[in-house]
Amino acid sequence: MTQQVCPWWVGYLLASPVRRLMQNPEELLRPHVWSGMTVLEPGPGMGFFTIPLAQMIGESGRVVAVDIQPQMLKSLRRRAAKAGVAPRLDARLAHPGSLGIADLEGTIDLVLACAVVHEMPSPQSFFREAAAAMKADGRILFIEPAGHVKNELFAKELDAAHRGGLFLKEQLSIPRTHSVVLAKQANGAAAH
Repeated sequence: MTQQVCPWWVGYLLASPVRRLMQNPEELLRPHVWSGMTVLEPGPGMGFFTIPLAQMIGESGRVVAVDIQPQMLKSLRRRAAKAGVAPRLDARLAHPGSLGIADLEGTIDLVLACAVVHEMPSPQSFFREAAAAMKADGRILFIEPAGHVKNELFAKELDAAHRGGLFLKEQLSIPRTHSVVLAKQANGAAAH
């Protein structure tokens, strides 16, 4: 799969309040997020989902946002401070070829992978890392933009998720997207 990372300056457009007219983060997240959760968000950009997530999880929750672009994380931290949710945010710079989340093993309730897996050099490695970080009952809310990610590519990503130790728990109906909920396989091992 071709890796093409969204440039940091596009983050301003993606975090724009105008985007909320087409995609309301609170409505999209509400069925999957509750107070006290620990959420992993790879590729948070400047926080379109991160800030609402941090508000929804409450003071006892935590959002771990991981990005490969320092400028995105700098803007995210600034926006989180302005929104009053900075203490709930753990913003991390990813390592080359890894999210750098080995210390999170078995602690994540929810992974929000929204419009990011198609930018990763190895979707299977991502899903394997995410599965290792998840609690036994953890889930991944996996969303890709349908206009950008064609059916064939999404099918390959789902196959990578399966090989990374996850199974399809629920098909979602979110306009203009490919959207599913993934869960850990019962034995936690990757399928072959």
